[in-house]
Formats: sequence, structure tokens, C-alpha cells
Amino acid sequence: MGEILNLIKHRGDPTECKSVPPFKRAPWYEIKIKGNIKNVENLPSPRIITTHVPCHIFTKSVFKSKAKVIYTMRNPKDVFVSLLYFNKIINIYKEEAKFEDFLEDFLHGKVLYGSWFDHVKGWMQMAGNENFFYISYEELQQDLRGSVVRICKFLGKELKDEEIDSVVKYSSFQSMKENKMCNGTSLREAFMDKTKGALIRNGICGDWKNHFTVAQSEYFDQVYQEKMKDLNMEFLWQQSANLSV
Repeated sequence: MGEILNLIKHRGDPTECKSVPPFKRAPWYEIKIKGNIKNVENLPSPRIITTHVPCHIFTKSVFKSKAKVIYTMRNPKDVFVSLLYFNKIINIYKEEAKFEDFLEDFLHGKVLYGSWFDHVKGWMQMAGNENFFYISYEELQQDLRGSVVRICKFLGKELKDEEIDSVVKYSSFQSMKENKMCNGTSLREAFMDKTKGALIRNGICGDWKNHFTVAQSEYFDQVYQEKMKDLNMEFLWQQSANLSV
């Protein structure tokens, strides 16, 4: 999403996306690194700020401003698998968790940024607000161009057809995997062990099916149904992943 927004901002021109790392053109709200505040302050308007934090601990001033919020969700089973591989390559984790143990941690919110279920339910309280737009990773994969058009409409940004085509081209999974500013090759070894895997792995929807047993999938579904029963919404992944509320 950060790549899409940067490309929309520059009307499809990939120059900045190919020469400036994401944390400088779309700084992380919660990351405390040297120069991060200056990165935010020096960004030309409109500024793009990225975050993974839950709604209840995000800065409250944004909800009283004209800032626009785009919330991207993903099938939690695929989120779990992605996080499992991410944890293997990030050096802040001292040891790799066993699949079964990590699954329990994930389902009970004992992971970075807390419960996926609470995260979605928290941010989805904004659904219906004119400055809030939500979309799923599955929608982006299914129809990237259509999704870009919808995002442009939400932002009030009119792009020519060829500019939209460029946004789609350079925000595709394959393009980002080949882009050294996105694929993690520029990250320091102290942060990421590149011998254990890639930051951008495969990007497919439904990869969880290659990792879960039938019993694990059914157990996950039971927890999902219980935790999401009060959210009267259906998402694209529920139609194919046997997740129903």
C-alpha cells in the first residue's frame, strides 16, 4: 500500500520508489530511529505515514484532522504464515518458534502489535467515515488496477490511464521484489539475516494451505468465529478460506 500511495503521489513516476527507501518516503509512525521525526517533518505534502499499531494507541489527533486513513487487511491465516517467516529473518528474535507454539501465540495476541482480531475490530470502528478507506490484500491481488482506481477516487487524485498503468506496474509484487529499495537487500545485517530468507517472499493468497493441517485450520476457524462474531462484516478471504462469522 505504501508503494501504491507513493506512486499515486508522483503520478506513476517510479523514480523516487527506485531511489529512496520506504522508511524515508513513508516513515513508520512507531519506529524510533535516528532522523525519523525529521523524515516526517521534511516530507512534501501530502505526507504518507505508515503504521502497524492498533487504533486505540494511535495518535488521537489524526481522528480530529482531515488526514485520510487507508487500512489494509489480509486473511489472518496468511498473516500468521507471513509473520512466521518474517520472524525467522529478523534478528530481534533470539530463536525460531515452533509452528504449533507460535500459532497459539498468534491466536491469543501474544505477538508483535498484539491481537489481529482486536486490531481489525478496532480500526473497523471507523468504517463509514468519509476519511476512512479499507481494503484487503486479496482485493489488491484480485484486481490491482481496479483497487488503484478506487484509492485514487478516495484521495481525490485524478490520474490519466497511462499513469494508473504505471502505478499498477511498479506496485506489483514482482516489481517490488526486484526493487532494491523494497526487497530488503539494503537493510543492515544487524537487523535482518538474509541467509534465512527474503523480506518479500511469495506474495500469494492462500499460502496458509501449504502450512496448516486440517485440524489446525479448523481450530483457527473456531477461534476466528468466536473473536469476530460481533463484527457484522464479511471480507473477501472468507469466501474462499472457510472463515465465517
